Amino acid sequence: MDKLIAAFNSVALASLADAVDLVCGKRGYMDCSIKPRINDKRFCGPAATVLEAATDEKVPPQHALDLIDEAAPGSVIVISIAGGEPNVAVWGGLMTAGAVANGHAGAVLDGGVRDLTEIRRDYGFPIYAREVTPGTTLGRYRTVASQVPVTVGGIIVHPGDIVVGDVDGVVVVPKDKAAEVLAVAQDIDAREAEQAKLIMAEKSLRKGLAKYGRI
Repeated sequence: MDKLIAAFNSVALASLADAVDLVCGKRGYMDCSIKPRINDKRFCGPAATVLEAATDEKVPPQHALDLIDEAAPGSVIVISIAGGEPNVAVWGGLMTAGAVANGHAGAVLDGGVRDLTEIRRDYGFPIYAREVTPGTTLGRYRTVASQVPVTVGGIIVHPGDIVVGDVDGVVVVPKDKAAEVLAVAQDIDAREAEQAKLIMAEKSLRKGLAKYGRI
């Protein structure tokens, strides 16, 4: 897995998005509202998922707390919310501390994140979220399951799917297509690098397009 993650980390996110389009025949990149909220640090790892649902109970997000401790190091914690008030923080400073302590790669949230000052100052942990808000989930959401398929940013994420994020956004690669998507993305990267060289050498975008057809 480490070699696979390193290989995915070496290709452009745009190439991964295009490769998922080609291999899977469907979009693999999340809605553009899922943005980096802490820093521009790239992350990559297998998804460890949590589903939250609306409630008026004031209960802790137990499935998320347990998963942060139990998921394999290098995981990307992916949290989805279903129904209810969307403007709540499903992640904060203490969860970040747990994720860093357990060696996780990042977090992707279909809800909000809070404690940005603390997270930026103390951890620098990459978190991609739909919004920033101080609101708590207590009395609004509860976790109902972990390591189940969830939908975040318009994309279904299964446990173990490869999740990659950087300043361009977040791409999800289905785990059963990972090797094929990686190979296609690497080929796209290689062809684009050659095309860029030709454009610079010939001082012509049209010549690069004519030879390589990449745009």
